[in-house]
Amino acid sequence: MPTLYSNEASGNSYKARLLASFLNIPLDIIQLDLRNGEQCGDKFLAINPKGEVPTLVDGDFVLTDSAAILVYLAGKYQNLDGNSWWSADIAEQALITNWLAFAASWVQYGVFTARAIVSLGGAFNGLGTTSTEQTLREARIRGEKSLQILDQHLGSVEWLVLGRPTIADIAVFPYVALAPMGDISLEPFGNVRSWIGRIRELSRFIPIDGLDDPLYLQTDRST
Repeated sequence: MPTLYSNEASGNSYKARLLASFLNIPLDIIQLDLRNGEQCGDKFLAINPKGEVPTLVDGDFVLTDSAAILVYLAGKYQNLDGNSWWSADIAEQALITNWLAFAASWVQYGVFTARAIVSLGGAFNGLGTTSTEQTLREARIRGEKSLQILDQHLGSVEWLVLGRPTIADIAVFPYVALAPMGDISLEPFGNVRSWIGRIRELSRFIPIDGLDDPLYLQTDRST
Protein backbone atom coordinates (compact mmCIF):
# COMPACT_ATOMS: atom_id res chain seq x y z
CA MET A 1 0.00 0.00 0.00
CA PRO A 2 1.47 3.41 -0.96
CA THR A 3 2.07 5.89 1.86
CA LEU A 4 0.96 9.49 1.46
CA TYR A 5 2.43 12.15 3.72
CA SER A 6 -0.24 14.79 3.85
CA ASN A 7 -1.78 17.70 5.73
CA GLU A 8 -5.53 18.25 6.09
CA ALA A 9 -5.41 21.96 5.18
CA SER A 10 -3.03 21.51 2.24
CA GLY A 11 -4.84 21.75 -1.06
CA ASN A 12 -1.95 20.02 -2.82
CA SER A 13 -2.22 17.10 -0.40
CA TYR A 14 -5.97 17.09 -0.94
CA LYS A 15 -5.43 16.61 -4.69
CA ALA A 16 -3.73 13.27 -4.03
CA ARG A 17 -6.33 12.18 -1.48
CA LEU A 18 -9.16 13.17 -3.84
CA LEU A 19 -7.79 11.19 -6.77
CA ALA A 20 -7.16 8.21 -4.50
CA SER A 21 -10.79 8.38 -3.41
CA PHE A 22 -12.08 8.62 -6.99
CA LEU A 23 -9.96 5.63 -8.02
CA ASN A 24 -10.59 3.73 -4.78
CA ILE A 25 -6.85 3.45 -4.14
CA PRO A 26 -5.98 2.34 -0.61
CA LEU A 27 -3.40 4.70 0.89
CA ASP A 28 -1.65 4.76 4.23
CA ILE A 29 -2.14 8.47 4.96
CA ILE A 30 0.20 10.09 7.48
CA GLN A 31 -0.85 13.60 8.45
CA LEU A 32 2.01 15.97 9.27
CA ASP A 33 1.60 18.90 11.66
CA LEU A 34 2.99 21.71 9.51
CA ARG A 35 2.32 24.44 12.04
CA ASN A 36 4.61 22.71 14.53
CA GLY A 37 7.26 22.00 11.90
CA GLU A 38 6.91 18.23 11.71
CA GLN A 39 7.82 18.44 8.02
CA CYS A 40 11.23 19.82 9.04
CA GLY A 41 12.14 16.89 11.24
CA ASP A 42 15.05 14.65 10.31
CA LYS A 43 12.79 11.64 9.79
CA PHE A 44 10.68 13.31 7.12
CA LEU A 45 13.56 15.23 5.53
CA ALA A 46 15.26 11.89 4.92
CA ILE A 47 12.27 11.06 2.71
CA ASN A 48 11.71 14.46 1.16
CA PRO A 49 14.59 16.95 1.57
CA LYS A 50 12.25 19.74 0.44
CA GLY A 51 10.20 19.27 3.60
CA GLU A 52 6.92 19.55 1.70
CA VAL A 53 3.62 17.73 1.41
CA PRO A 54 2.30 15.82 -0.34
CA THR A 55 4.93 13.13 -0.58
CA LEU A 56 4.12 9.67 -1.90
CA VAL A 57 6.16 6.59 -1.04
CA ASP A 58 5.39 3.40 -2.99
CA GLY A 59 7.98 0.84 -2.05
CA ASP A 60 11.33 2.37 -3.00
CA PHE A 61 9.64 4.89 -5.31
CA VAL A 62 9.26 8.42 -3.89
CA LEU A 63 7.46 11.41 -5.41
CA THR A 64 7.56 14.86 -3.82
CA ASP A 65 5.28 16.92 -6.05
CA SER A 66 1.48 16.87 -6.28
CA ALA A 67 1.39 16.92 -10.09
CA ALA A 68 3.82 14.01 -10.32
CA ILE A 69 1.76 12.10 -7.77
CA LEU A 70 -1.42 12.67 -9.78
CA VAL A 71 0.25 11.45 -12.98
CA TYR A 72 1.65 8.38 -11.24
CA LEU A 73 -1.55 7.32 -9.49
CA ALA A 74 -3.75 8.01 -12.51
CA GLY A 75 -1.37 6.14 -14.79
CA LYS A 76 -1.00 3.15 -12.50
CA TYR A 77 -4.62 2.69 -11.48
CA GLN A 78 -7.75 2.52 -13.59
CA ASN A 79 -11.14 3.76 -12.47
CA LEU A 80 -13.64 1.10 -11.53
CA ASP A 81 -15.81 1.95 -14.57
CA GLY A 82 -12.83 1.54 -16.90
CA ASN A 83 -12.24 5.24 -17.50
CA SER A 84 -8.85 6.79 -16.89
CA TRP A 85 -8.04 10.11 -15.28
CA TRP A 86 -4.88 10.13 -17.42
CA SER A 87 -4.26 9.09 -21.04
CA ALA A 88 -1.96 6.87 -23.06
CA ASP A 89 -2.05 9.32 -25.98
CA ILE A 90 0.85 11.80 -26.10
CA ALA A 91 -1.26 14.69 -27.41
CA GLU A 92 -3.86 14.13 -24.70
CA GLN A 93 -1.10 13.93 -22.11
CA ALA A 94 0.15 17.31 -23.31
CA LEU A 95 -3.33 18.83 -22.97
CA ILE A 96 -3.60 17.54 -19.40
CA THR A 97 -0.09 18.72 -18.55
CA ASN A 98 -0.94 22.18 -19.84
CA TRP A 99 -3.45 22.51 -16.99
CA LEU A 100 -1.09 20.94 -14.46
CA ALA A 101 1.29 23.78 -15.33
CA PHE A 102 -1.54 26.31 -14.99
CA ALA A 103 -2.20 24.99 -11.49
CA ALA A 104 1.49 25.23 -10.57
CA SER A 105 1.87 28.81 -11.84
CA TRP A 106 -1.26 30.91 -12.23
CA VAL A 107 -3.23 29.16 -9.50
CA GLN A 108 -0.24 28.81 -7.16
CA TYR A 109 0.70 32.47 -7.26
CA GLY A 110 -2.89 33.69 -7.36
CA VAL A 111 -5.70 32.12 -5.35
CA PHE A 112 -3.29 29.80 -3.48
CA THR A 113 -1.21 32.72 -2.21
CA ALA A 114 -4.21 34.86 -1.32
CA ARG A 115 -5.74 32.00 0.68
CA ALA A 116 -2.46 31.31 2.44
CA ILE A 117 -1.98 34.93 3.47
CA VAL A 118 -5.56 35.68 4.53
CA SER A 119 -6.44 32.38 6.20
CA LEU A 120 -3.12 30.74 7.08
CA GLY A 121 -0.88 33.70 7.86
CA GLY A 122 1.87 33.31 5.26
CA ALA A 123 2.49 33.07 1.52
CA PHE A 124 3.96 29.52 1.73
CA ASN A 125 4.90 29.46 -1.95
CA GLY A 126 8.60 30.17 -1.94
CA LEU A 127 8.06 33.88 -1.35
CA GLY A 128 8.64 33.54 2.38
CA THR A 129 6.23 33.46 5.29
CA THR A 130 5.95 37.20 5.92
CA SER A 131 2.80 38.57 4.35
CA THR A 132 2.91 41.98 2.73
CA GLU A 133 0.14 44.12 1.29
CA GLN A 134 1.91 44.09 -2.07
CA THR A 135 2.15 40.29 -2.16
CA LEU A 136 -1.53 39.96 -1.32
CA ARG A 137 -2.54 42.60 -3.84
CA GLU A 138 -0.59 40.88 -6.62
CA ALA A 139 -2.00 37.49 -5.61
CA ARG A 140 -5.55 38.79 -5.88
CA ILE A 141 -4.89 40.36 -9.28
CA ARG A 142 -3.38 37.14 -10.58
CA GLY A 143 -6.10 35.07 -8.89
CA GLU A 144 -8.92 37.01 -10.50
CA LYS A 145 -7.18 36.85 -13.89
CA SER A 146 -6.82 33.08 -13.47
CA LEU A 147 -10.54 32.79 -12.74
CA GLN A 148 -11.33 34.86 -15.82
CA ILE A 149 -9.19 32.55 -17.97
CA LEU A 150 -10.79 29.47 -16.43
CA ASP A 151 -14.32 30.84 -16.69
CA GLN A 152 -13.87 31.69 -20.36
CA HIS A 153 -12.52 28.20 -21.10
CA LEU A 154 -15.37 26.53 -19.24
CA GLY A 155 -17.92 28.52 -21.21
CA SER A 156 -17.76 25.93 -23.99
CA VAL A 157 -16.74 22.72 -22.17
CA GLU A 158 -17.82 20.81 -19.05
CA TRP A 159 -14.35 19.53 -18.18
CA LEU A 160 -10.96 21.12 -18.74
CA VAL A 161 -9.84 18.66 -21.43
CA LEU A 162 -10.86 15.49 -23.26
CA GLY A 163 -14.57 15.87 -22.49
CA ARG A 164 -14.26 13.94 -19.25
CA PRO A 165 -12.82 14.38 -15.76
CA THR A 166 -9.03 14.08 -15.70
CA ILE A 167 -6.26 14.95 -13.30
CA ALA A 168 -6.26 18.37 -14.99
CA ASP A 169 -9.54 19.07 -13.18
CA ILE A 170 -8.19 17.72 -9.90
CA ALA A 171 -5.01 19.82 -10.16
CA VAL A 172 -6.89 23.07 -10.71
CA PHE A 173 -9.94 22.44 -8.53
CA PRO A 174 -8.87 22.76 -4.86
CA TYR A 175 -7.39 26.24 -4.65
CA VAL A 176 -9.89 27.63 -7.16
CA ALA A 177 -12.78 26.26 -5.12
CA LEU A 178 -11.14 27.67 -1.97
CA ALA A 179 -10.59 31.14 -3.51
CA PRO A 180 -13.09 32.75 -1.08
CA MET A 181 -10.67 31.87 1.74
CA GLY A 182 -8.42 34.53 0.20
CA ASP A 183 -11.28 37.00 -0.13
CA ILE A 184 -11.55 36.35 -3.87
CA SER A 185 -15.20 35.92 -4.79
CA LEU A 186 -16.36 33.22 -7.17
CA GLU A 187 -19.70 34.97 -7.77
CA PRO A 188 -18.67 36.64 -11.06
CA PHE A 189 -17.53 33.32 -12.50
CA GLY A 190 -20.63 31.26 -13.17
CA ASN A 191 -18.92 28.71 -15.43
CA VAL A 192 -16.28 28.05 -12.75
CA ARG A 193 -18.96 27.60 -10.10
CA SER A 194 -20.84 25.14 -12.30
CA TRP A 195 -17.62 23.19 -12.90
CA ILE A 196 -16.93 23.08 -9.16
CA GLY A 197 -20.44 21.73 -8.69
CA ARG A 198 -19.88 18.99 -11.27
CA ILE A 199 -16.69 17.87 -9.54
CA ARG A 200 -18.45 17.78 -6.17
CA GLU A 201 -21.18 15.59 -7.64
CA LEU A 202 -18.75 12.91 -8.84
CA SER A 203 -18.96 9.52 -7.16
CA ARG A 204 -16.61 9.13 -4.17
CA PHE A 205 -15.93 12.87 -3.95
CA ILE A 206 -14.44 13.89 -0.60
CA PRO A 207 -14.44 17.49 0.69
CA ILE A 208 -11.77 19.69 2.21
CA ASP A 209 -12.44 22.20 4.98
CA GLY A 210 -13.26 25.61 3.57
CA LEU A 211 -15.41 24.56 0.64
CA ASP A 212 -18.61 25.42 2.48
CA ASP A 213 -17.20 27.71 5.18
CA PRO A 214 -14.42 29.85 3.70
CA LEU A 215 -14.08 31.91 6.87
CA TYR A 216 -13.31 29.02 9.20
CA LEU A 217 -9.60 29.91 9.55
CA GLN A 218 -9.70 33.66 9.18
CA THR A 219 -8.71 35.46 12.34
CA ASP A 220 -7.70 38.81 10.87
CA ARG A 221 -9.63 39.99 7.83
CA SER A 222 -7.83 43.34 7.81
CA THR A 223 -4.87 42.00 5.78
